[in-house]
Amino acid sequence: MSNQSLIDEIQELNLAYLLLAQRLLAEDRTTARLRLNISEEQAELLESFNARQLTRLSRTNQLLCQLGIGSTEQLRQVVDNPREQGLAHLHSSLLMACSAAPAGGALT
Repeated sequence: MSNQSLIDEIQELNLAYLLLAQRLLAEDRTTARLRLNISEEQAELLESFNARQLTRLSRTNQLLCQLGIGSTEQLRQVVDNPREQGLAHLHSSLLMACSAAPAGGALT
């Protein structure tokens, strides 16, 4: 796969992520902020972006979203979760919510 192809895919993923983030914020702001791990100020800004601004923001060669699990141990716990499958999603959500709270930094 060529480098340009990878960059194109990253940009496509970025735009999809930003559009999903806006939709989540519009539907349930509190849950969206938790899932996206963003501050209230970031949520307001992200919601205010128009299509042109979202496209411009997505056109970078860096992923705008990050793995929401703070440590290797948390990642292991999510993947190797021995709990009953019915509770696995809740356990994963709790582990990811325990990651560092947003401090107003970059979008995650």
